[in-house]
Amino acid sequence: MNTSMYTPFATRTALLAGELKKVIAWLDFAAPVADLLLRVWVAYAFWVAGTTKIQTWDSTLYLFENEYAVPLLPPDAAAWLGTFVELVFPVLLALGLAGRFAALVLFCYNVVAVISYPDLGAAGLEQHKVWGLMLLAALLHGPGKLSLDYWIGKHFFDNGR
Repeated sequence: MNTSMYTPFATRTALLAGELKKVIAWLDFAAPVADLLLRVWVAYAFWVAGTTKIQTWDSTLYLFENEYAVPLLPPDAAAWLGTFVELVFPVLLALGLAGRFAALVLFCYNVVAVISYPDLGAAGLEQHKVWGLMLLAALLHGPGKLSLDYWIGKHFFDNGR
């Protein structure tokens, strides 16, 4: 049997496998940047909402008293708590400090926001779904290598990540 006719196929396969390995290596290198961009993107959305709340506090109180139906909390407590969540946890998420916890808190907050505002509309609901998926990815995957969690773990706990 003549094996020379199989050599070009084997060579092409080996070359393709080598190129595939290069692409995978590049994707592995780029993944921490994508983790960071995802965290910062969703954190920014919540941060802007929080800064808007403190800039127009009277309007914020009005909305929590008359528009939002936050379960289990009086409107003024819900306004304070919501503003606190939107100002503190996005910073933690963006920095990747207690990143999974910050993602969990914001994910739950996002769910409560959707439940509490019945007039959200289709576009608003879609935006909250996107934020929810981004937060879920950060929660399940963790903040990644470009985070304070990773740096602290590597330098103080030698966790080998």
